[in-house]
Amino acid sequence: MAQGILDTIGLLTVVVFAIPVALFGAEHLVRGEVVPGVAFLAIAVAMVAIEQYVVTPTDLPGMVAEKTVGAVVTTDDEDE
Repeated sequence: MAQGILDTIGLLTVVVFAIPVALFGAEHLVRGEVVPGVAFLAIAVAMVAIEQYVVTPTDLPGMVAEKTVGAVVTTDDEDE
C-alpha cells in the first residue's frame, strides 16, 4: 500500500516516540529483568503497529475519497 507524505510523517513521529521505549526495554533485558524488558519492547512494537494498521476516524474520509475516485476514474493500459 502506497503512503502519502503525511502518512509517512505520522509514522516517523510514532517511531521517534517508540525508539526510547524500545531502548528502555532492551536495557532491562540486558540487566536480566526479562518481564519488564519484554513488556516495554511489546509496547514499542504495539505503538508502531497501531499507527500502521488501525483505522482511525480521521482516516475514513481519505479512504472513502480514494474508493470513490477509483470507482469513477478509469485508466487506460499502455499495452493495448
